[in-house]
Amino acid sequence: MLSDVRVGDVVQMRKLHPCGSDQWRVYRIGADIGIECLKCERRVLLPRRQFEKAVKKWLHKAPSDSALPT
Repeated sequence: MLSDVRVGDVVQMRKLHPCGSDQWRVYRIGADIGIECLKCERRVLLPRRQFEKAVKKWLHKAPSDSALPT
């Protein structure tokens, strides 16, 4: 599951953010996964393992690099 995560993916998290939203966009991939709340634009870094446990489902997958025209 985690190997498929890409920058631009939109995920639904299990817990609500204090602003009331549960939808986040992935903005960074590395040792930690960076996500941004779609409602209040707050950015959070989560360790990969914590991100994997917190994701409820993928709402939108970003296009893969191979699908983009050159």
